[in-house]
Amino acid sequence: MAVKDKPVIHYKRGRLSKSLLRELYRDLLWPRLIEEKMINLLRQGRISKWFSGIGQEAIAVGVTKALEQDEFIFPMHRNLGVFTTRGIPLVRLLAQWQGKEAGFTHGRDRSFHFGAPEYGIVGMISHLGPQLSLAGGVALANKLKREQKVAVAFTGDGGTSQGEFHEALNVASVWDLPVIFIIENNGYGLSTPVSQQYKVKQLADRAAGYAMESFVLDGNNILEVYSTVRKLAASIRKRPRPVLIECMTFRMHGHEMASGTKYVPRKLLQEWKKRDPVDNYERFLLREHILTPDEVKDLRAQIKDDINRAVKEADTLPPVTADTHKELRDVFAPFQQEVVSPNGEQREMRFVDAIAQGLDQAMQRHDNLVLMGQDIAGYGGVFKVTEGLLDKYGPERVRNTPLCESAIIGNALGLSIRGMKAMVEMQFADFVTVGFNQIVNNLAKVHYRWGQNADVVIRMPTGGGMAAGPFHSQSNEAWFFHTPGLKIFYPSNPADAKALLLAAFEDPNPVLFFEHKGLYRSIKGHVPQAYYTIPIGKAHTVRTGDDAVIITYGMGVHWATAAVERLRLNVEILDLRTLAPLDYGAIDAAVKKTNRVLILHEDTLIGGIGAELAAYITAHLFEYLDAPVLRVASLDTPIPFAPTLEKQFMAVSRLDDGLKKLLVY
Repeated sequence: MAVKDKPVIHYKRGRLSKSLLRELYRDLLWPRLIEEKMINLLRQGRISKWFSGIGQEAIAVGVTKALEQDEFIFPMHRNLGVFTTRGIPLVRLLAQWQGKEAGFTHGRDRSFHFGAPEYGIVGMISHLGPQLSLAGGVALANKLKREQKVAVAFTGDGGTSQGEFHEALNVASVWDLPVIFIIENNGYGLSTPVSQQYKVKQLADRAAGYAMESFVLDGNNILEVYSTVRKLAASIRKRPRPVLIECMTFRMHGHEMASGTKYVPRKLLQEWKKRDPVDNYERFLLREHILTPDEVKDLRAQIKDDINRAVKEADTLPPVTADTHKELRDVFAPFQQEVVSPNGEQREMRFVDAIAQGLDQAMQRHDNLVLMGQDIAGYGGVFKVTEGLLDKYGPERVRNTPLCESAIIGNALGLSIRGMKAMVEMQFADFVTVGFNQIVNNLAKVHYRWGQNADVVIRMPTGGGMAAGPFHSQSNEAWFFHTPGLKIFYPSNPADAKALLLAAFEDPNPVLFFEHKGLYRSIKGHVPQAYYTIPIGKAHTVRTGDDAVIITYGMGVHWATAAVERLRLNVEILDLRTLAPLDYGAIDAAVKKTNRVLILHEDTLIGGIGAELAAYITAHLFEYLDAPVLRVASLDTPIPFAPTLEKQFMAVSRLDDGLKKLLVY
């Protein structure tokens, strides 16, 4: 097609300067020419996988160019233009794609699954939707800090079918967050056409359900994308609110290169090829005499030379060296706890009141701490743990949330990315399932992958004994015990509960803080009134004894104490207090001293934490044992509702028999 032919894409220059128009062309060329090189490298086996964005570059480049340099962007697979427009060195990107040490994830993740906060970029995870909520959290931080900044998150047409899309947009709308959600509608979710994904005419129409502004743009028209986003971003900075933009586009290659495009009608590919964002914009610039053919030729040659040099340099970079110590070290963000010893007045308090006091003192100590959860503000939460905090700290820091655990956990991580702290209260620990993905795939892995800490505490009211049935009584700590990157605290008494909660807020890593509902108002203990902590990962010997040791935590400590006293046994009781990390030193000492071990927990038996403890003791302390390690746990059924059934279910109903069996072996 000659320059004088009728244009396929109609560009409106407006008041954009020649220099900006030329910059946009250069920024479009970079991802296109890099991709062409990467496809060749893929065919040569020099990179392992590639998700092509050829045909979609105008969206990533136009959006990024429209933002301020320090505003955060949450891109996806096909947004190479975000990374290149932000100026990330190509050598570093190549190292990432090749899985080398110099990459952003040091070989631990691939593609664009990384964050580069120094460039204002946080990449995706393969589950697509979660980054929308992370962008909301960054936007919330911007709003709380009065920074007048906008955050931007990309998703595809397929990703809009996920629940996280609804949750993220709903929270952003309710909280008036300064965030722009970009849908790249390229017609296919892998091979599934949009006609099989949704019924609305345009995905942007969904914005009406959130009382949100929306726009449908020609995603291949870089000037339309740039000008619209630039204008909206300026407006949002002044009046924070979310906006949904749907960019209509097409990808000219498969979902990833190995997928191919056999499912795409040839006619459709031909039509979109005519709308190529790079070729059409180049012709526009030539028609307008903003560029000359020689300048185009020279710029393309220069960029190709720069790409080839970067590839050669990346090829010389050393591969990753496997180092077990380093791998284990990097699962968690560095944290050297400085224990604050208790001093001053002590007062007898209920478990629930110790937790409440700990939250209050954490809010005083950390002015960047935000509390979030259902009904936690004026109502004080279903267990009244947060009662009164709204009046003291205001609605910005004590926030009622919609019923959307996943989005709130994602927002919490977004706050952490911006240097803040967050607490999320699960109304019941059972409800954490709907936030599971954010916990095990984002919070738990984010530091190991690219060095970002997740300064998030999730409070988990847990446990049975109140005839509340299968969905309000579960003990689910073992679900998370298996996941590297999570810390799990489970106190058994008021003093430890307050101290461990305050320690959790000091720790920059994600902490699941289990609070047994049955202990909230049933037990009391003397609690120091000033701020104090206890060491993370240190068990406590509740009762000394010589004949055996019961290793337990939470409600199990009280069951064990009652049983030992009732049966008048000379048995030691070790309260683990934290399940991750475990105090192996204390376990070793107790086993070596008593030679008989019973592990007790309220959770069900199979796959419970007791299995791991038993395996450890058998592997490392076998020569000290005078009897097999016994486990007492709840029945391997869902926890029932009727009191008689629940009593039978509970581990405590089998504790006496377990102790007798152990001691007579």
